[in-house]
Amino acid sequence: MGSAKGWLTALQAAIAAEHAAVYGYGVVGGRLGEERRAEARAAYDAHRARRDALTREVRDLGERPAAAAAAYALPFPVTDSATAVRFAAELEERVAGVYSDLVRAAGGARRREAAGALREAAVRAVRWRGESVAFPGLAERAGGATGPATPTTGSATPPA
Repeated sequence: MGSAKGWLTALQAAIAAEHAAVYGYGVVGGRLGEERRAEARAAYDAHRARRDALTREVRDLGERPAAAAAAYALPFPVTDSATAVRFAAELEERVAGVYSDLVRAAGGARRREAAGALREAAVRAVRWRGESVAFPGLAERAGGATGPATPTTGSATPPA
């Protein structure tokens, strides 16, 4: 198990990733075809719930949770249903990567919870992408994910 400081750092990173995922699913939902909109809504709700639970945990530790950015840089333009599906898969891969760090920093029940979040993100990524990767959450093994979404400050809308 990692140190308390390592745990808190990984926990804050997970909150930041969940903020980015909630934002990202807003983008996805706006471009996605009707046939997958319910799936996007379920993912959005799951990320909001996990973000809120992590936020409570940080507050219970007497710390200030990571705040959401005004906007987030998109890794590519999301202009239609196909790019929305691709973006949803990337969101989940990035979230899985952050949870893999949380698994490493945690122990006991916290590790089980982080591993469950990693598994959920990996399963959603497979559903969106239509295929799996050997090591979900490990970008260097997956070859596709490049890390967590990056906040863009000073902008109210994502770049096109």
